Amino acid sequence: MEDKILGVETLSETELNRLGYMLDNLECGWKQLAKAVAEQPQFCYSDKELTDCSIKVLSPHGSPGRYLLALLADRRCSLAFLLQCLKKIEHREAVGFLSTHVMEHINITLQPQNQRVPEGSTVVLSCRAVGPVELTYQWFRGKDEMPGGSGPELVLNPVSPSQQGHYICRVSSGDKYIFSSWVHVRLLRSGGASAGASGSYFPSSTSGLYITQQPRPQVLMEGDTLYLECVAQANPPPQFQWFLNKLPMPKCSRSFLKIPCITTADRGTYTCRVYNLYHEMWSDQVQINIGPGSSSDVSWETTEVGTSDAGPRQMGDCCATDKVALLMGNMNYLHHRQLRAPMADVHELTNLLRQLDFKVVSLLDLNWQEMHSAVTEFLLLLDRGVYGLLYFAGHGYENYGNSFMVPIDAPASYTFKQCLWVQDVLQRMQERQTGLNVFLLDMCRKRNPNDESIPQPGPLRVTANIVFGYATCVDAEAFEVNKDDLSNGIFMSFLKKRLMEPEKVTVLLDKVAEDMGRCKITRGRQALELRSNLSERRALTDSIQAPTCQVTASTRNLQWAIAHVIPQSRCLQFECGVKVQLGFAAEFSNIMIIYTRILETPKDISSCSAQLSDFTEGPEIDLKHSNQESLREAGSLLLNLDDLLPVEQPRLFTRISALQRLKKELSFTVCLHYKYANLDEEAFLEEQRVTVGKPLVSKLNLHEPRLSPASSSELQMSSIMESSSFSESFRANLSDSNLSYIGSPSTSWSYCQGPRESPTYTGLKNEPEETISPEFLESEEPPAIKSLPSTSSEELPFKFSNLPNSI
Repeated sequence: MEDKILGVETLSETELNRLGYMLDNLECGWKQLAKAVAEQPQFCYSDKELTDCSIKVLSPHGSPGRYLLALLADRRCSLAFLLQCLKKIEHREAVGFLSTHVMEHINITLQPQNQRVPEGSTVVLSCRAVGPVELTYQWFRGKDEMPGGSGPELVLNPVSPSQQGHYICRVSSGDKYIFSSWVHVRLLRSGGASAGASGSYFPSSTSGLYITQQPRPQVLMEGDTLYLECVAQANPPPQFQWFLNKLPMPKCSRSFLKIPCITTADRGTYTCRVYNLYHEMWSDQVQINIGPGSSSDVSWETTEVGTSDAGPRQMGDCCATDKVALLMGNMNYLHHRQLRAPMADVHELTNLLRQLDFKVVSLLDLNWQEMHSAVTEFLLLLDRGVYGLLYFAGHGYENYGNSFMVPIDAPASYTFKQCLWVQDVLQRMQERQTGLNVFLLDMCRKRNPNDESIPQPGPLRVTANIVFGYATCVDAEAFEVNKDDLSNGIFMSFLKKRLMEPEKVTVLLDKVAEDMGRCKITRGRQALELRSNLSERRALTDSIQAPTCQVTASTRNLQWAIAHVIPQSRCLQFECGVKVQLGFAAEFSNIMIIYTRILETPKDISSCSAQLSDFTEGPEIDLKHSNQESLREAGSLLLNLDDLLPVEQPRLFTRISALQRLKKELSFTVCLHYKYANLDEEAFLEEQRVTVGKPLVSKLNLHEPRLSPASSSELQMSSIMESSSFSESFRANLSDSNLSYIGSPSTSWSYCQGPRESPTYTGLKNEPEETISPEFLESEEPPAIKSLPSTSSEELPFKFSNLPNSI
């Protein structure tokens, strides 16, 4: 739990009514307050909302002031800002009430606990509080201030006999302060009695409490079974209580913890409290990473475990039964201008959504058939209460209120028949009875003069759960900003800074629109348009609550997982004595990286390298950029392995894209070129053929036509095993020994030290670094910006690279 800044929503009903009564006057009341709070864009209310406020006087117990406070609470207004605005309008009575009865109170929410630990171990004393904006902490041992004890946690590592004693924490704000409860830190002797206490403090039959086996961190995939164990010895016998993200887990009071069929909702920091009548100890905190949102700090050699708090702050009572996202980015068009932004946009959105526990499928450069098949597979992941998000970046158009996404194989003069119709996808999503449908369309909305048809969508259900976020308004273009080899669309440049906020989806997109409106380069050229009928306060940060039908949830988990299996890392032994490692990574759901690394070389071999060739037909491999010494040279501009792979060991990287066009198992030849030290000129060659199955999205056979269902009955989860390629791929490949684990594009790698060692899993930090050179400010033709930094957009030294080059 972290220190909180108190908000209006923390006020009691009595306090809100009292403040509302004070604001119900004409000279200095709620109208003046509404003008004052409007300085912050998020608190700028519409005329309708202010009218609703004023007519509250017509109700018997109505209060315009109380209603305005409710609006402020809904938008997370802090008490500090409210107090500032009340002072500005000189409402002395309300200022006095808020300052005296609310703001000056400091409440300790987490008290430190007594500690009895062996000498040399680590002691952590924690104290948390809520109150005024700026809280300061100071720890004391007795009457003496503890050096470095100026935070909510006091760490004694290692604890020594001289550090035994009584501790207390003072929490203060200005001249106001409060003390925590006293706690006692004691050391255990080998016999279990506290140092400094008599040996008879415990009964003679008791012994110390010792943890002999700690739980271990794990990286698992959805559907696995989580098993943690904490073994301890003590007399009297120890008792156990497991905690997840510092909260006790109900009915988890055994020495082991077993959770079958886990989902991303089960990931986090686990620890076990071990105690008996005389002692108490805590196990190590272990990080459990699961499925699509895993972002562990796991190295290639050892597992580094950190702590993490509970997930993002929830904004209300709404929750999802699951979260699923399909992200499509089209860049390399066959008959139209090529784009640069979709790759970086899809990559950044993928990483952000995974942090929010979305199951993400990210695909680049899809033709018409592949887009239709991808949407059909996406619909199979949706069900009652699921949050569905569809993002598209590429060429597009809009005719008569109908939006169309353009595939990469669209002819020069395309019509809606060669494109994907957004409103049709919406209708099919609604039939799945989803909890939330979000469309983010980063494309142009200019009219298509070649298409005069007006397709008529079927009747839509009245669901009040639809949100459309258009990157630009009707009959306008969407732009991308370019720098070096990467670029972002204008829309994504602003969206990525707001996406993690725990706000209602429409409020979040409103903020993005306001940010874009304040940027000089977008003003008058591109403006976000929001369309929504969302009636509930649903946010992308809402938690996931498992559905009552676990069979449906498990089927959905497996269906998503089958498209994210990457080959297991393996070691190849050549006759000359050289050992080569093959490693694999998912950059997107249809793009994979293969690298070769020399693990062992006989002393009589002076040089050697392992290169890949003769790939199976279907996927795209740029032979000029294969077997390169860096990921960037291989065409991967987003991944960075410099901190993860040993620099002293040569590596060659090859990037394979368009895996959705793989029609049979992927195979290739590993060619080992080597020279002996005593034979300087003569080079030798050994080859091995390797088959790795159908990795990632290739299992879904997106190149094959799908049926276009006319009703939801053809898309029910019960028919997955018949209507989807998922079943065939799953049965054929789930037990394939060449496949290791469920990987997450952009975040998952498989690694193997030896031929029989299990892989280590790594979460990669793939955010591109941003550098803007002085030449960028001076050149008339500015280079493309890789990614907008998180500073004020108006201060950024960029402009449109070429206005006609719109998406």
